[in-house]
Amino acid sequence: PLDPEEFRRQGHMVIDFLADYYKNVEKYPVRSQVQPGYLRKRLPESAPHEPEPIEEILQDVQKDIVPGITHWQSPNYYAYFPSSGSIAGFLGEMLSTGFNVVGFNWMSSPAATELESIVMDWLGKMLNLPSSFLFSGGGGGVLQGTTCEGILCTLVAARDQMLNKIGRDNIGKLVVYGSDQTHSALQKAAQIAGIEPKNFRAVQTTKATAFGLTAEALRSTIESDVEAGLVPLFLCPTVGTTSSTAVDPIGPLCEVAKEYGMWVHVDAAYAGSACILPEYRHFLDGVENADSFSFNAHKWFLTTLDCCCLWVKNPSALVKALSTYPEYLRNKATDSNQVVDYKDWQITLSRRFRSLKLWLVLRSYGVANLRKFLRSHIQMAKNFEGLIGMDKRFEVVVPRNFATVCFRISPIEIGKNHIVSKEEVTNEFNSKLLESINEAGKIYVTHAVIGGVYVIR
Repeated sequence: PLDPEEFRRQGHMVIDFLADYYKNVEKYPVRSQVQPGYLRKRLPESAPHEPEPIEEILQDVQKDIVPGITHWQSPNYYAYFPSSGSIAGFLGEMLSTGFNVVGFNWMSSPAATELESIVMDWLGKMLNLPSSFLFSGGGGGVLQGTTCEGILCTLVAARDQMLNKIGRDNIGKLVVYGSDQTHSALQKAAQIAGIEPKNFRAVQTTKATAFGLTAEALRSTIESDVEAGLVPLFLCPTVGTTSSTAVDPIGPLCEVAKEYGMWVHVDAAYAGSACILPEYRHFLDGVENADSFSFNAHKWFLTTLDCCCLWVKNPSALVKALSTYPEYLRNKATDSNQVVDYKDWQITLSRRFRSLKLWLVLRSYGVANLRKFLRSHIQMAKNFEGLIGMDKRFEVVVPRNFATVCFRISPIEIGKNHIVSKEEVTNEFNSKLLESINEAGKIYVTHAVIGGVYVIR
Protein backbone atom coordinates (compact mmCIF):
# COMPACT_ATOMS: atom_id res chain seq x y z
CA PRO A 1 0.00 0.00 0.00
CA LEU A 2 0.99 3.60 -0.57
CA ASP A 3 2.60 5.24 2.48
CA PRO A 4 1.03 8.73 2.64
CA GLU A 5 3.94 10.33 4.49
CA GLU A 6 6.59 8.83 2.22
CA PHE A 7 4.50 9.88 -0.76
CA ARG A 8 4.35 13.41 0.65
CA ARG A 9 8.13 13.51 1.17
CA GLN A 10 9.04 12.18 -2.26
CA GLY A 11 6.31 14.21 -3.94
CA HIS A 12 7.72 17.43 -2.51
CA MET A 13 11.13 16.47 -3.87
CA VAL A 14 9.76 15.90 -7.37
CA ILE A 15 7.80 19.17 -7.30
CA ASP A 16 10.96 20.99 -6.21
CA PHE A 17 12.91 19.28 -8.99
CA LEU A 18 10.39 20.39 -11.61
CA ALA A 19 10.16 23.92 -10.19
CA ASP A 20 13.94 24.23 -10.45
CA TYR A 21 13.79 22.83 -13.98
CA TYR A 22 11.33 25.52 -15.04
CA LYS A 23 13.35 28.18 -13.26
CA ASN A 24 16.37 27.27 -15.37
CA VAL A 25 14.81 25.82 -18.54
CA GLU A 26 15.94 28.65 -20.81
CA LYS A 27 19.57 27.93 -19.90
CA TYR A 28 19.47 24.55 -21.65
CA PRO A 29 20.03 24.10 -25.39
CA VAL A 30 16.44 24.02 -26.65
CA ARG A 31 17.00 21.07 -28.97
CA SER A 32 18.75 18.12 -27.37
CA GLN A 33 22.38 17.89 -28.44
CA VAL A 34 22.84 14.15 -27.84
CA GLN A 35 23.53 11.51 -30.48
CA PRO A 36 21.36 8.42 -31.16
CA GLY A 37 22.01 5.67 -28.62
CA TYR A 38 23.49 8.01 -26.01
CA LEU A 39 21.33 6.73 -23.15
CA ARG A 40 22.08 3.03 -23.53
CA LYS A 41 25.75 3.88 -23.02
CA ARG A 42 24.94 5.60 -19.73
CA LEU A 43 22.46 3.22 -18.10
CA PRO A 44 23.07 -0.28 -16.70
CA GLU A 45 22.25 -3.29 -18.86
CA SER A 46 19.63 -4.59 -16.41
CA ALA A 47 17.27 -3.29 -13.72
CA PRO A 48 18.56 -3.00 -10.14
CA HIS A 49 18.01 -6.00 -7.87
CA GLU A 50 17.55 -3.84 -4.77
CA PRO A 51 15.58 -0.58 -4.39
CA GLU A 52 17.31 2.73 -4.97
CA PRO A 53 16.44 6.00 -3.17
CA ILE A 54 14.50 8.74 -4.91
CA GLU A 55 17.37 11.15 -4.22
CA GLU A 56 19.71 9.05 -6.33
CA ILE A 57 17.13 8.54 -9.05
CA LEU A 58 16.50 12.29 -9.36
CA GLN A 59 20.23 12.89 -9.60
CA ASP A 60 20.33 10.49 -12.54
CA VAL A 61 17.33 12.22 -14.13
CA GLN A 62 19.29 15.46 -14.05
CA LYS A 63 22.52 13.85 -15.23
CA ASP A 64 21.24 11.40 -17.85
CA ILE A 65 17.67 12.26 -18.86
CA VAL A 66 17.60 16.07 -18.99
CA PRO A 67 20.44 16.25 -21.58
CA GLY A 68 18.34 14.05 -23.87
CA ILE A 69 15.22 16.19 -23.62
CA THR A 70 14.18 18.68 -26.27
CA HIS A 71 12.74 21.41 -24.07
CA TRP A 72 9.24 21.96 -25.40
CA GLN A 73 8.43 24.28 -22.49
CA SER A 74 11.42 26.56 -23.09
CA PRO A 75 10.55 30.18 -23.95
CA ASN A 76 12.94 29.73 -26.89
CA TYR A 77 11.03 26.79 -28.36
CA TYR A 78 9.31 27.74 -31.64
CA ALA A 79 9.17 24.37 -33.41
CA TYR A 80 6.16 22.37 -34.66
CA PHE A 81 3.16 23.59 -32.64
CA PRO A 82 3.16 24.60 -28.98
CA SER A 83 2.72 22.00 -26.26
CA SER A 84 1.57 24.53 -23.72
CA GLY A 85 1.47 23.67 -20.05
CA SER A 86 0.33 25.47 -16.93
CA ILE A 87 0.25 25.01 -13.18
CA ALA A 88 -3.44 24.11 -13.47
CA GLY A 89 -2.75 21.55 -16.18
CA PHE A 90 0.11 19.96 -14.23
CA LEU A 91 -1.87 19.78 -11.00
CA GLY A 92 -4.89 18.37 -12.79
CA GLU A 93 -2.67 15.67 -14.27
CA MET A 94 -1.30 14.98 -10.80
CA LEU A 95 -4.80 14.58 -9.38
CA SER A 96 -5.81 12.29 -12.22
CA THR A 97 -2.71 10.13 -11.82
CA GLY A 98 -3.11 10.12 -8.05
CA PHE A 99 -6.68 8.84 -8.18
CA ASN A 100 -5.59 6.35 -10.87
CA VAL A 101 -9.12 5.37 -11.85
CA VAL A 102 -9.93 3.41 -15.01
CA GLY A 103 -13.10 5.13 -16.18
CA PHE A 104 -14.27 2.90 -19.01
CA ASN A 105 -17.93 3.16 -18.03
CA TRP A 106 -20.03 5.26 -15.69
CA MET A 107 -20.06 2.61 -12.96
CA SER A 108 -16.26 2.33 -12.90
CA SER A 109 -15.98 5.98 -11.81
CA PRO A 110 -19.10 8.16 -12.10
CA ALA A 111 -17.27 11.45 -11.52
CA ALA A 112 -14.85 10.75 -14.39
CA THR A 113 -17.70 10.25 -16.85
CA GLU A 114 -19.91 13.07 -15.63
CA LEU A 115 -17.14 15.66 -15.35
CA GLU A 116 -16.04 14.85 -18.90
CA SER A 117 -19.56 15.36 -20.23
CA ILE A 118 -19.90 18.65 -18.37
CA VAL A 119 -16.49 20.00 -19.39
CA MET A 120 -17.10 19.11 -23.03
CA ASP A 121 -20.38 21.03 -22.97
CA TRP A 122 -18.59 23.99 -21.35
CA LEU A 123 -15.97 23.97 -24.09
CA GLY A 124 -18.56 23.54 -26.82
CA LYS A 125 -20.35 26.65 -25.58
CA MET A 126 -17.06 28.58 -25.44
CA LEU A 127 -16.52 27.69 -29.10
CA ASN A 128 -20.12 28.60 -29.89
CA LEU A 129 -20.64 25.17 -31.42
CA PRO A 130 -24.19 24.40 -32.55
CA SER A 131 -26.32 22.82 -29.81
CA SER A 132 -26.47 19.67 -31.94
CA PHE A 133 -22.87 18.95 -30.83
CA LEU A 134 -23.74 19.22 -27.13
CA PHE A 135 -25.29 16.60 -24.88
CA SER A 136 -28.24 18.93 -24.32
CA GLY A 137 -28.88 18.91 -28.08
CA GLY A 138 -28.54 15.19 -28.76
CA GLY A 139 -24.82 15.21 -29.56
CA GLY A 140 -21.91 15.01 -27.18
CA GLY A 141 -18.21 15.35 -26.53
CA VAL A 142 -15.46 12.94 -25.54
CA LEU A 143 -11.79 13.34 -24.68
CA GLN A 144 -9.50 11.28 -26.87
CA GLY A 145 -5.73 11.04 -26.60
CA THR A 146 -4.84 12.57 -29.96
CA THR A 147 -6.34 13.83 -33.20
CA CYS A 148 -5.41 10.56 -34.89
CA GLU A 149 -7.66 8.71 -32.42
CA GLY A 150 -10.48 11.18 -32.94
CA ILE A 151 -10.30 10.89 -36.73
CA LEU A 152 -10.06 7.10 -36.56
CA CYS A 153 -13.13 6.81 -34.34
CA THR A 154 -15.24 9.03 -36.58
CA LEU A 155 -13.96 7.34 -39.74
CA VAL A 156 -14.86 3.90 -38.39
CA ALA A 157 -18.32 5.20 -37.48
CA ALA A 158 -18.75 6.64 -40.98
CA ARG A 159 -17.47 3.43 -42.57
CA ASP A 160 -19.91 1.18 -40.72
CA GLN A 161 -22.79 3.57 -41.33
CA MET A 162 -22.12 3.51 -45.06
CA LEU A 163 -21.48 -0.24 -45.29
CA ASN A 164 -24.79 -0.90 -43.57
CA LYS A 165 -26.39 0.83 -46.56
CA ILE A 166 -24.33 -0.57 -49.44
CA GLY A 167 -23.17 -3.91 -48.03
CA ARG A 168 -19.95 -4.80 -46.24
CA ASP A 169 -18.56 -6.44 -49.37
CA ASN A 170 -18.21 -2.97 -50.88
CA ILE A 171 -15.57 -1.67 -48.48
CA GLY A 172 -13.11 -1.59 -51.39
CA LYS A 173 -15.20 1.16 -53.02
CA LEU A 174 -15.03 3.63 -50.12
CA VAL A 175 -13.02 6.82 -50.66
CA VAL A 176 -11.56 9.20 -48.05
CA TYR A 177 -10.81 12.85 -48.91
CA GLY A 178 -8.45 15.46 -47.54
CA SER A 179 -6.08 17.93 -49.14
CA ASP A 180 -2.36 17.78 -49.76
CA GLN A 181 -2.08 19.90 -46.59
CA THR A 182 -4.16 17.59 -44.37
CA HIS A 183 -2.33 16.02 -41.44
CA SER A 184 -0.98 12.53 -42.02
CA ALA A 185 -3.28 11.33 -39.22
CA LEU A 186 -6.06 11.06 -41.82
CA GLN A 187 -4.07 8.72 -44.04
CA LYS A 188 -3.04 6.60 -41.05
CA ALA A 189 -6.66 6.39 -39.86
CA ALA A 190 -7.75 5.33 -43.36
CA GLN A 191 -5.14 2.57 -43.38
CA ILE A 192 -6.26 1.28 -39.99
CA ALA A 193 -9.94 1.46 -40.98
CA GLY A 194 -9.34 -0.79 -43.98
CA ILE A 195 -9.71 1.82 -46.71
CA GLU A 196 -7.87 0.80 -49.87
CA PRO A 197 -4.66 2.88 -50.12
CA LYS A 198 -5.55 3.71 -53.73
CA ASN A 199 -8.82 5.23 -52.47
CA PHE A 200 -7.20 7.91 -50.33
CA ARG A 201 -7.41 11.36 -51.93
CA ALA A 202 -5.08 14.24 -51.06
CA VAL A 203 -6.65 16.92 -53.25
CA GLN A 204 -4.13 19.47 -54.50
CA THR A 205 -4.18 23.02 -53.15
CA THR A 206 -2.48 26.13 -54.52
CA LYS A 207 -0.97 29.38 -53.31
CA ALA A 208 -3.83 31.23 -55.02
CA THR A 209 -6.19 30.00 -52.29
CA ALA A 210 -3.57 30.21 -49.52
CA PHE A 211 -3.39 26.40 -49.68
CA GLY A 212 -6.98 25.95 -48.57
CA LEU A 213 -9.03 23.17 -50.17
CA THR A 214 -11.62 24.56 -52.57
CA ALA A 215 -15.12 23.20 -53.05
CA GLU A 216 -14.53 23.14 -56.81
CA ALA A 217 -11.44 20.94 -56.53
CA LEU A 218 -13.24 18.62 -54.12
CA ARG A 219 -16.29 18.33 -56.37
CA SER A 220 -14.18 17.56 -59.43
CA THR A 221 -12.35 14.78 -57.57
CA ILE A 222 -15.56 13.30 -56.20
CA GLU A 223 -17.27 13.35 -59.59
CA SER A 224 -14.38 11.40 -61.12
CA ASP A 225 -14.60 8.82 -58.35
CA VAL A 226 -18.36 8.42 -58.68
CA GLU A 227 -18.02 7.94 -62.43
CA ALA A 228 -15.50 5.18 -61.68
CA GLY A 229 -18.05 3.41 -59.48
CA LEU A 230 -16.50 4.42 -56.16
CA VAL A 231 -18.35 5.62 -53.04
CA PRO A 232 -17.35 8.93 -51.39
CA LEU A 233 -17.26 8.30 -47.64
CA PHE A 234 -15.37 10.81 -45.52
CA LEU A 235 -14.05 14.35 -45.80
CA CYS A 236 -11.62 15.95 -43.35
CA PRO A 237 -11.28 19.73 -43.80
CA THR A 238 -8.73 21.47 -41.59
CA VAL A 239 -8.81 24.70 -39.63
CA GLY A 240 -5.12 25.51 -39.24
CA THR A 241 -3.04 23.03 -41.24
CA THR A 242 0.24 21.78 -39.83
CA SER A 243 2.47 23.23 -42.54
CA SER A 244 1.10 26.75 -42.79
CA THR A 245 -2.09 27.00 -40.65
CA ALA A 246 -4.18 27.26 -43.82
CA VAL A 247 -7.95 27.14 -43.35
CA ASP A 248 -10.28 25.07 -45.48
CA PRO A 249 -13.71 26.72 -46.07
CA ILE A 250 -15.94 24.45 -44.00
CA GLY A 251 -19.30 25.68 -45.29
CA PRO A 252 -18.75 25.24 -49.04
CA LEU A 253 -16.96 21.91 -48.51
CA CYS A 254 -19.82 20.60 -46.38
CA GLU A 255 -22.30 21.55 -49.09
CA VAL A 256 -20.44 19.41 -51.62
CA ALA A 257 -19.95 16.51 -49.22
CA LYS A 258 -23.58 16.41 -48.19
CA GLU A 259 -24.68 16.03 -51.81
CA TYR A 260 -22.93 12.66 -51.71
CA GLY A 261 -23.95 11.60 -48.21
CA MET A 262 -20.43 11.88 -46.82
CA TRP A 263 -19.36 12.21 -43.19
CA VAL A 264 -17.50 15.48 -42.56
CA HIS A 265 -15.01 15.70 -39.71
CA VAL A 266 -13.44 19.11 -39.04
CA ASP A 267 -9.88 18.90 -37.72
CA ALA A 268 -8.95 22.06 -35.82
CA ALA A 269 -6.19 20.43 -33.76
CA TYR A 270 -4.08 23.58 -33.50
CA ALA A 271 -6.32 26.51 -34.34
CA GLY A 272 -9.49 25.37 -32.61
CA SER A 273 -8.26 26.98 -29.40
CA ALA A 274 -8.22 30.41 -31.07
CA CYS A 275 -11.85 30.01 -32.05
CA ILE A 276 -12.98 30.79 -28.49
CA LEU A 277 -12.05 34.36 -29.52
CA PRO A 278 -15.09 36.09 -31.06
CA GLU A 279 -12.87 37.66 -33.74
CA TYR A 280 -11.67 34.19 -34.83
CA ARG A 281 -14.94 32.26 -34.57
CA HIS A 282 -15.67 32.90 -38.26
CA PHE A 283 -13.09 30.25 -39.16
CA LEU A 284 -15.65 27.71 -37.91
CA ASP A 285 -18.50 29.06 -40.02
CA GLY A 286 -20.25 26.10 -41.60
CA VAL A 287 -19.38 23.66 -38.80
CA GLU A 288 -23.10 23.29 -38.17
CA ASN A 289 -23.21 21.12 -41.30
CA ALA A 290 -20.32 18.88 -40.23
CA ASP A 291 -20.78 15.59 -38.40
CA SER A 292 -17.87 15.89 -35.99
CA PHE A 293 -15.28 18.40 -34.83
CA SER A 294 -12.07 18.18 -32.81
CA PHE A 295 -9.25 20.28 -31.42
CA ASN A 296 -6.27 19.51 -29.19
CA ALA A 297 -6.33 21.21 -25.81
CA HIS A 298 -2.76 19.97 -25.34
CA LYS A 299 -1.49 22.24 -28.11
CA TRP A 300 -2.55 25.80 -27.39
CA PHE A 301 -4.92 25.58 -24.44
CA LEU A 302 -2.58 25.29 -21.44
CA THR A 303 -3.48 21.63 -20.92
CA THR A 304 -0.85 18.89 -20.76
CA LEU A 305 -0.55 16.08 -23.29
CA ASP A 306 -2.70 14.20 -24.09
CA CYS A 307 -6.10 15.83 -24.51
CA CYS A 308 -8.00 15.85 -27.82
CA CYS A 309 -11.52 17.24 -27.59
CA LEU A 310 -13.96 15.53 -29.98
CA TRP A 311 -17.62 16.37 -30.51
CA VAL A 312 -20.10 14.37 -32.58
CA LYS A 313 -23.66 15.11 -33.63
CA ASN A 314 -24.69 11.48 -33.59
CA PRO A 315 -23.07 9.59 -30.71
CA SER A 316 -25.01 6.45 -31.57
CA ALA A 317 -22.94 6.13 -34.76
CA LEU A 318 -19.79 5.91 -32.63
CA VAL A 319 -21.40 3.53 -30.17
CA LYS A 320 -22.65 1.18 -32.88
CA ALA A 321 -19.19 1.00 -34.44
CA LEU A 322 -17.10 0.78 -31.27
CA SER A 323 -19.16 -0.88 -28.54
CA THR A 324 -18.76 -4.32 -27.01
CA TYR A 325 -20.81 -5.72 -24.13
CA PRO A 326 -19.01 -8.59 -22.42
CA GLU A 327 -20.88 -10.03 -19.44
CA TYR A 328 -18.24 -8.88 -16.95
CA LEU A 329 -18.97 -5.23 -17.81
CA ARG A 330 -22.76 -5.44 -17.55
CA ASN A 331 -24.34 -3.32 -14.81
CA LYS A 332 -27.63 -1.67 -13.92
CA ALA A 333 -26.51 1.85 -14.83
CA THR A 334 -25.54 0.82 -18.37
CA ASP A 335 -28.69 -1.24 -18.81
CA SER A 336 -30.81 1.75 -17.74
CA ASN A 337 -29.60 3.77 -20.77
CA GLN A 338 -29.32 6.80 -18.47
CA VAL A 339 -25.53 7.09 -18.51
CA VAL A 340 -22.67 7.52 -20.96
CA ASP A 341 -20.16 4.68 -21.18
CA TYR A 342 -17.16 6.32 -22.83
CA LYS A 343 -15.55 2.98 -23.64
CA ASP A 344 -17.99 2.91 -26.56
CA TRP A 345 -16.77 6.27 -27.87
CA GLN A 346 -13.12 5.24 -28.32
CA ILE A 347 -10.80 2.49 -29.56
CA THR A 348 -9.56 1.18 -26.21
CA LEU A 349 -11.45 -0.05 -23.16
CA SER A 350 -9.34 1.62 -20.47
CA ARG A 351 -9.32 5.40 -20.29
CA ARG A 352 -7.70 8.10 -18.20
CA PHE A 353 -9.41 10.79 -16.11
CA ARG A 354 -8.40 13.53 -18.59
CA SER A 355 -11.27 15.87 -17.78
CA LEU A 356 -9.77 16.78 -14.37
CA LYS A 357 -6.88 18.74 -15.87
CA LEU A 358 -9.15 20.45 -18.38
CA TRP A 359 -11.57 21.35 -15.59
CA LEU A 360 -8.73 22.84 -13.55
CA VAL A 361 -7.52 24.87 -16.52
CA LEU A 362 -10.98 26.24 -17.26
CA ARG A 363 -11.61 27.14 -13.63
CA SER A 364 -8.14 28.47 -12.84
CA TYR A 365 -8.01 30.80 -15.85
CA GLY A 366 -11.60 31.49 -16.75
CA VAL A 367 -12.69 32.32 -20.27
CA ALA A 368 -11.40 35.90 -20.04
CA ASN A 369 -7.82 34.95 -19.20
CA LEU A 370 -7.72 32.10 -21.71
CA ARG A 371 -8.69 34.61 -24.37
CA LYS A 372 -6.04 37.01 -23.09
CA PHE A 373 -3.41 34.27 -23.33
CA LEU A 374 -4.36 33.40 -26.92
CA ARG A 375 -4.46 37.04 -28.00
CA SER A 376 -1.00 37.63 -26.55
CA HIS A 377 0.44 34.83 -28.71
CA ILE A 378 -1.34 36.13 -31.79
CA GLN A 379 -0.07 39.66 -31.15
CA MET A 380 3.51 38.41 -30.80
CA ALA A 381 3.16 36.61 -34.13
CA LYS A 382 1.80 39.80 -35.72
CA ASN A 383 4.79 41.71 -34.39
CA PHE A 384 7.23 39.13 -35.72
CA GLU A 385 5.48 39.08 -39.09
CA GLY A 386 5.83 42.86 -39.21
CA LEU A 387 9.55 42.69 -38.48
CA ILE A 388 10.03 40.09 -41.21
CA GLY A 389 8.07 42.27 -43.61
CA MET A 390 10.31 45.27 -42.96
CA ASP A 391 13.51 43.33 -43.63
CA LYS A 392 14.08 43.00 -47.37
CA ARG A 393 16.26 39.93 -46.88
CA PHE A 394 13.19 37.90 -45.90
CA GLU A 395 9.73 37.24 -47.23
CA VAL A 396 6.55 35.94 -45.62
CA VAL A 397 5.55 33.04 -47.88
CA VAL A 398 1.89 32.59 -46.88
CA PRO A 399 -0.50 34.84 -44.97
CA ARG A 400 -0.46 34.43 -41.19
CA ASN A 401 -3.82 33.26 -39.87
CA PHE A 402 -3.07 32.60 -36.21
CA ALA A 403 0.25 32.58 -34.31
CA THR A 404 2.49 30.79 -36.80
CA VAL A 405 4.61 32.71 -39.33
CA CYS A 406 6.05 31.01 -42.43
CA PHE A 407 9.01 32.85 -43.95
CA ARG A 408 12.27 32.38 -45.80
CA ILE A 409 15.35 34.18 -47.08
CA SER A 410 14.19 35.65 -50.38
CA PRO A 411 15.57 34.46 -53.73
CA ILE A 412 16.76 38.02 -54.42
CA GLU A 413 18.87 38.09 -51.26
CA ILE A 414 20.37 34.70 -52.04
CA GLY A 415 21.24 35.82 -55.56
CA LYS A 416 22.62 39.15 -54.34
CA ASN A 417 20.12 41.39 -56.13
CA HIS A 418 19.51 38.83 -58.89
CA ILE A 419 16.57 36.48 -58.48
CA VAL A 420 17.65 32.86 -58.20
CA SER A 421 15.83 31.08 -61.00
CA LYS A 422 15.83 27.57 -59.53
CA GLU A 423 13.60 27.02 -56.51
CA GLU A 424 15.77 24.16 -55.26
CA VAL A 425 18.68 26.58 -54.77
CA THR A 426 16.56 28.81 -52.57
CA ASN A 427 15.19 25.80 -50.73
CA GLU A 428 18.65 24.41 -50.03
CA PHE A 429 19.87 27.78 -48.76
CA ASN A 430 16.96 28.07 -46.33
CA SER A 431 17.43 24.48 -45.22
CA LYS A 432 21.06 25.21 -44.33
CA LEU A 433 20.01 28.38 -42.53
CA LEU A 434 17.49 26.45 -40.44
CA GLU A 435 20.01 23.80 -39.48
CA SER A 436 22.60 26.39 -38.48
CA ILE A 437 20.03 28.11 -36.26
CA ASN A 438 19.10 24.86 -34.54
CA GLU A 439 22.67 23.65 -34.12
CA ALA A 440 23.44 26.79 -32.12
CA GLY A 441 20.95 25.55 -29.52
CA LYS A 442 19.63 28.98 -28.56
CA ILE A 443 16.24 28.58 -30.25
CA TYR A 444 14.50 25.73 -32.02
CA VAL A 445 12.45 26.18 -35.19
CA THR A 446 11.20 23.72 -37.79
CA HIS A 447 10.34 23.78 -41.48
CA ALA A 448 7.65 22.87 -43.95
CA VAL A 449 7.47 22.58 -47.72
CA ILE A 450 4.42 24.35 -49.12
CA GLY A 451 3.76 24.26 -52.84
CA GLY A 452 7.36 23.22 -53.41
CA VAL A 453 8.69 26.12 -51.33
CA TYR A 454 10.84 25.39 -48.27
CA VAL A 455 9.80 27.65 -45.39
CA ILE A 456 10.94 28.22 -41.85
CA ARG A 457 7.94 28.31 -39.54
